Amino acid sequence: MSEIVAIPSALPGGLDAQMGMHFGHCDIYTIVEVEDGQIKSVSTLENVPHQQGGCMAPVQHLASHHVNALLAGGMGMRPLMGFQQAGVKVFFAGNQLTVGGAVQAYLAGQLQPFSLEFTCGGGHAH
Repeated sequence: MSEIVAIPSALPGGLDAQMGMHFGHCDIYTIVEVEDGQIKSVSTLENVPHQQGGCMAPVQHLASHHVNALLAGGMGMRPLMGFQQAGVKVFFAGNQLTVGGAVQAYLAGQLQPFSLEFTCGGGHAH
């Protein structure tokens, strides 16, 4: 069974890119299709501006692209709840430097589910 994993990334995206530590403010998402524990394909997806729907715009954007899991370093409580409502699993990858490192940790089962203790206060002080 395949799943679509999104990782906030610095430009230009891809497995060698640095992690974008706050999901909603990243430049681009690296999209990794995983099948049977292996990377099947890697692509990128541009982020949407926060102004179009506030902090929920990126949640809706990723959900509309059939993302099943998000590997992130930081996000506010509202987007985390939005992902949970959309059925997107969120994992904490804030200790990973690169997108590829985060994906490998995810595939190895080393990332813990994102919980409220990892959320930031929201607003403009990210």
